[in-house]
Amino acid sequence: MGSQSGSRNAVAAVCVAVACLLVPLAVLATWATYGLADTGRYVRTITPLAGDPSVREAVATTVADEVVQELETRTTADAAVTPFVRDAIDSFTRTDAFRTAWEAGNRALHDAVLHALRDNATGPVTLDLAPVTTQVKQRLEADNMPYAHRIPVQHTQIPVLPAEEVAGLRQGYRLLDAAALWLPLTAGALAVTGVAVAASRRRTITAAGLGTALGGALLAVAVAVGRRLTLADLPDDVHRPAAGAVYDALTAALRTASWVLVAVGAGVALACWLTGRLTLRRSRPTPAPPTAAPAPATAANRG
Repeated sequence: MGSQSGSRNAVAAVCVAVACLLVPLAVLATWATYGLADTGRYVRTITPLAGDPSVREAVATTVADEVVQELETRTTADAAVTPFVRDAIDSFTRTDAFRTAWEAGNRALHDAVLHALRDNATGPVTLDLAPVTTQVKQRLEADNMPYAHRIPVQHTQIPVLPAEEVAGLRQGYRLLDAAALWLPLTAGALAVTGVAVAASRRRTITAAGLGTALGGALLAVAVAVGRRLTLADLPDDVHRPAAGAVYDALTAALRTASWVLVAVGAGVALACWLTGRLTLRRSRPTPAPPTAAPAPATAANRG
């Protein structure tokens, strides 16, 4: 009997351990597939960043550099024009028109990335800044700035994904797409199997709760480490504060999910532990009340 219980507990431990390992991976795959890959959700997440100062500065600098470079190439404009261009673009990034252009640009970017990942498209993925440049040009023309009418609105795309990286990302996307379906089902099936075959189900559920909480904590650490590594690998000409703001916005749901795992797992483990303590206390036998000692015999009784 003891050997059979030990075998059942060993099988349960393996099932629960593997399930706890799969839970954070399942959350990550689900977030990537149903969070990042959903255009509407992506746009709703990224649109508020139009008001972030670091994002506005990065966009203003990028667009201003493109405009000034094209002006210097196509006209005889001198360096005195540059500050006016930069001030105009910086002012534009604080308007509602910029928020509209930012949303439209990011929607187009997301559609282009999905097209590259899903439809075997070739070539790099780029972000078209033409909507922003068009708005800037109209504003400068209204202010009668010299050469404003010659500001080009084409060739204002900045690279997002190099062509040589698209194939690898496409394979990763397809893997995540499949994992988002099968990992949660596999983790749930293993957890249920582990609890069903365990000789001590309460201990198994407690272990599963602790494992889930640990997996959530590891996922939170992975998100933080991923942020550091992502920003460290960026080229020097990329605005890291803006990139950090974008990373934080996109991973907000993932961070929330990781702490939900910690809270739920720890709550389940604590509830099982308290239930076990209460059950153990109730199952203890109640000590019998002490019996009264017989009264000593009196003289009358002896007589």
